[in-house]
Amino acid sequence: MSNRKRQSTADKLVETPRSSKHVFNGTLLQVYVDEVTLPDDTTSTRDWIKHPGASAVVPVFDDGTVMLIKQFRYPPRKVFIEVPAGKLDSGEAPQTTAKRELTEETGIRCKNIQKVGSLFPAIGYADEEIHTFVAWDLSVSDTDVDDDEFVIRHRIPFSEALKMIHTGEIKDGKTISALVQAHQWWLKNEPFPITFS
Repeated sequence: MSNRKRQSTADKLVETPRSSKHVFNGTLLQVYVDEVTLPDDTTSTRDWIKHPGASAVVPVFDDGTVMLIKQFRYPPRKVFIEVPAGKLDSGEAPQTTAKRELTEETGIRCKNIQKVGSLFPAIGYADEEIHTFVAWDLSVSDTDVDDDEFVIRHRIPFSEALKMIHTGEIKDGKTISALVQAHQWWLKNEPFPITFS
């Protein structure tokens, strides 16, 4: 199928905003109710959340381990195993966010960092995009988490982290995506060899 044909097909799916009402102003999130014109020229409403975006990073040590974190997430009321991640500050580049969150949450500084992809974790109700990175040439010091943030560092082999996706021990969407994207990037670029058994 040609690019032109694919584009014209996609154009037939686009919903066009007619009006937008800002209904909630939160510390992190902004909630809107929009009236939209559907592809068949009828109208509908869309509730959606405006999010500043975020970055997530997979830090890889020379021995083939990665540093994940454990933290409690209030909405599902569970502890999750995650990659270090956080929201973009206003005007901040995604790579800057990734490095900042890596240091704050794990105490790790990196000499090398590479973007490996991105994901949209909640396309049905939010515009959030999470940029994913892999980092190496690491040094570890103390964490510097926010006062209301409590995390435990969890260092495991990269191969074990990938297995934990399949066993269901890792359930967080951004972590699954970041680990898979970092793994694929590593197989192609291999800054240093890692055994993925």
